[in-house]
Amino acid sequence: MSPEDKKPLLAGEGVLAVDSSLRVLGCNQVARQLLGGELNPGEPLRLERLLAGPELGDFQAVLDNALGRGAGTSGLHCRMHDASGQEFNGEYSINPLFGPGRQVAGALITFRDLDFVPLKEGRLDPGETLPDMPRLGYQALFENLAEGIFTINTRWRITSFNQRAEEITGYRRDEVLGRHCWDIFRSDLCQSVCPLRTTLESGVIRMDQDVRMLHKGGRRLGVLVNTSVVRDRSGAVVGAVESFRPLDGLAQGLPEGQQGHSFADIIGSSPSMRRLFQMLPDVAASEASVLISGESGTGKELFARAIHHHSPRKQGPFVAVNCSALAETLLESELFGHEKAAFTGAVRSRVGRFELAKGGTLFLDEIGELKPELQVKLLRVLEQKVFERVGGTRLIPMDARIIAATNRDLVKDMQLGRFREDLFYRLRTVPLSIPPLRQRREEIPLLVQHFMAQLNVRHDKQVRSVDPKVMKMLMNYHWPGNVRELERVIEHAYVFVKGPVIFPHNLPALGEFMLERQAGPRPVPAPEAAGAGPDQEQREMILEALAQSGGRRQEAAARLGMSRTSLWRRMKELGLG
Repeated sequence: MSPEDKKPLLAGEGVLAVDSSLRVLGCNQVARQLLGGELNPGEPLRLERLLAGPELGDFQAVLDNALGRGAGTSGLHCRMHDASGQEFNGEYSINPLFGPGRQVAGALITFRDLDFVPLKEGRLDPGETLPDMPRLGYQALFENLAEGIFTINTRWRITSFNQRAEEITGYRRDEVLGRHCWDIFRSDLCQSVCPLRTTLESGVIRMDQDVRMLHKGGRRLGVLVNTSVVRDRSGAVVGAVESFRPLDGLAQGLPEGQQGHSFADIIGSSPSMRRLFQMLPDVAASEASVLISGESGTGKELFARAIHHHSPRKQGPFVAVNCSALAETLLESELFGHEKAAFTGAVRSRVGRFELAKGGTLFLDEIGELKPELQVKLLRVLEQKVFERVGGTRLIPMDARIIAATNRDLVKDMQLGRFREDLFYRLRTVPLSIPPLRQRREEIPLLVQHFMAQLNVRHDKQVRSVDPKVMKMLMNYHWPGNVRELERVIEHAYVFVKGPVIFPHNLPALGEFMLERQAGPRPVPAPEAAGAGPDQEQREMILEALAQSGGRRQEAAARLGMSRTSLWRRMKELGLG
């Protein structure tokens, strides 16, 4: 058990004894952990460390009443400060300590953190009252849900943890309550773009966020995360809740003999992908900058994460920035951070992605969209290994490996003056080019099995295969959206599939998506060849759907996954109208 596991939980009451001169006589472990380690016997107690503002005066009055008149007071609510200076809802009592002759010799201060929701055997203690947090009335449901669920307060302390969360993470409830959530989950997003942080700071709900966390035993787990804020009756945010479910079968669900054609979460069996898999261990072990090129949807970020997770920096954060998703005025602040009042709206200092990635990897996606002015600044950082926050003057060391990715032709952009040549060669120490899916069609069956293994877990279904007609359609399609588009097609099918096999009518918008967008131009069949080839297959599918729906075109179109208008148009083309 690590030293962190042995720390007492922030539950129960902190107890602090002071003499009449407000020198510390002693304290218990809860008080020391909550308020910090500066509570040594004989040292003066600085009340401003505990409270601030008008509440400090109220506290002083109650303390003076105990020391001067020997009167005790209990059950007072206030806002207190913890060791890091963050505020929390507290409740305190002050009672006199008597010496010889019943003279007041000091005071006993007890307090507790009301933001911490105590649990007893998985249920909320009915004797506890929380003034700023709504009572959670879901005890039985909370324990029996199929997803792991935990809640945190505004200071990132875990306040509840259900039985399924114990099973997924390997941690017992009593090991996690009161600890910071990042100490438990240790995910690749914890110190960067944590979905729970995004939700707590902005109120935005995150759905099905793919996260890699660590099991207590050190095994890496893929989980899908949903997050939402918890508010009190006045609408104030008092915490956040996260549910998560395992994304198992990343490689286990593949056909026998094919499990070896993967690297981390990347699946592939073509010669081009195998060459990449052979290169990745050496690339990961180095500190060289990497430039990953490939069309949208080919999995560039997957490769970047795989390099990070197999590198000496794997214990550090993986921080991703999409250079095309942020406004030009915000991108510099996002990368380098800013100081308070550096620009309009900068009400506080902010840490940038370069600082967040300290000791880890910074992934710059869509690097080709970076404006020329920022290209200059990025080049300077890469060369000098230091940077400044926007509006700041302090030089901050850059301790992160850079992996960049683009779907643009940067060589052409250099010729057109859109991308700096010196930055290109600085980023392109190791180039990796990911081929589009249409150039490795032999991987489609493997990828379909891979996505089915994931989706069976996510949707709690037992789909085992796809109809041969479906596979033929998938193999013939040209996949402009690459692997990402294939994944969305299979996920769409899971919404409608009812049994163990995916049929053509389970696929999205067949008339527009599959039937009219086959790979390459289709020759017009000769009259004697009419009735053969893809058109005949489409004719049979439409006739079968019409027969199953009793000739009702609206129902037939729904079975085929297309609109009624698309069905009518396709029937005209096939001579069925």
